[in-house]
Amino acid sequence: MPRDLPVVLIVDDEGVVADVYAELLGEDYECRVAYSGKAAMEAYGPDIDVVLLDRRIPDISGDEVLASLRGHKSECRIAMVTAVQPDFDVLDMGFDDYLVKPVSPDELKGTVKKLLELSAYSAEVRRYYSLVTKRAWLETEKSVHELESNPDYQELQEEISALESRIDRALRAFSVADYEDAFRDIQAGQPT
Repeated sequence: MPRDLPVVLIVDDEGVVADVYAELLGEDYECRVAYSGKAAMEAYGPDIDVVLLDRRIPDISGDEVLASLRGHKSECRIAMVTAVQPDFDVLDMGFDDYLVKPVSPDELKGTVKKLLELSAYSAEVRRYYSLVTKRAWLETEKSVHELESNPDYQELQEEISALESRIDRALRAFSVADYEDAFRDIQAGQPT
């Protein structure tokens, strides 16, 4: 098959779930399915653009698969798609987005599209997006007291603020012509 569609690797030990995701996304993406952590590691390669990864996989956990994929220093975007509610442990995880099952077709498609768009941005912007996503999940799940008393959450807030400042400074350095050129290149699918 010619490489003209983005490649999505779907990892879920519930075969029906993985197959439904592949069916939903198959019109717009080349979908590959892995039903175990081991199969995910074997299916992963440099041509993968997005990974949809369940956390609860019996042979090798999704958390371990995530750590291994990030160890490859790949540029693929990874979304955890799981029934596990996020907790403070997500602060140390290298995912780009986090969806809690059940996931609607629109939410799944929107997430893959958003992650592919995110690939066009710099590593710093991607890091910012990942951290803001983690903060949003924690803020919906934890009390204000839990958040304010957790040193990891405070570090997260500080890192987000620092990234916001750096990104804001970088954006102010752009001229209108720079923006027009950058967005023209992004729309054309070319690196900036």
